[in-house]
Amino acid sequence: MSNIKRILDVMAALRHPETGCPWDLQQDFKSIAPYTLEEAYEVTDAIERGDMDDLKDELGDLLLQVVFHARLAEEAALFSFDEVVDAIADKMIRRHPHVFGDDEAANTETNADTVRQSWEEIKAEEKAAKGKAAPASLMDDIPVTLPGLSRAIKIQNRAARMQFDWPDIEPVFDKLAEEIAEVREAVASGARDAMEDEVGDLLFVVANIARHLKIDPEQAIRRTNGKFMTRFKHVEALAAQSGKDDLTLEELESFWQIAKKAEKNET
Repeated sequence: MSNIKRILDVMAALRHPETGCPWDLQQDFKSIAPYTLEEAYEVTDAIERGDMDDLKDELGDLLLQVVFHARLAEEAALFSFDEVVDAIADKMIRRHPHVFGDDEAANTETNADTVRQSWEEIKAEEKAAKGKAAPASLMDDIPVTLPGLSRAIKIQNRAARMQFDWPDIEPVFDKLAEEIAEVREAVASGARDAMEDEVGDLLFVVANIARHLKIDPEQAIRRTNGKFMTRFKHVEALAAQSGKDDLTLEELESFWQIAKKAEKNET
């Protein structure tokens, strides 16, 4: 028995209407969608921590989500797991003519940018072949469920296709200063909606800086979150050692600086 058949059989048993698992039998596409997203994030977390044993486990958890969705679809006579596999294999071959195409296509000079452009053109052709009208706007098919900063990057990249983009990063820094000033004005006004709007504008510009630097803002903020948590735990330990119940902000800041120095010494 192949490994993939084994997990397909396990899922079929879990979904058996008479002998299956009560929890699994209650699930549908919408109810397990949050778990699918969570498992994708856990794969990313394992990669960023460099934990390959954990990555192996998390990839298995993510695969289970694919198998689960495919099982639900098969039960509803929509499509099977094999059809999912065939569809993605066909798509990869179709969208990589420089790898799988004829000799002329395979010998065409390519780089990451030309491959990306070709990918988008082929995607558009696929939609047309399926009878799907091209989006009225470049913005129309950007998933609303993407994390905010990732969606901002996608929006900005789409706008850049029409050359609606700064040629380099310097004007983006000017825009950042402008948005910070507008956040200050909104705070001074006390208007909650204005503050939310201006903070959103500020984050959008920060995402644009990340895009110009070719940095994934989601990865960057995850890295900073992890760094803050590590340092804060050090602050907590120092605070406990001090034996004081009420520490001033200045005292906590001194602990923070100690934590930063300890971090540098460890690296």
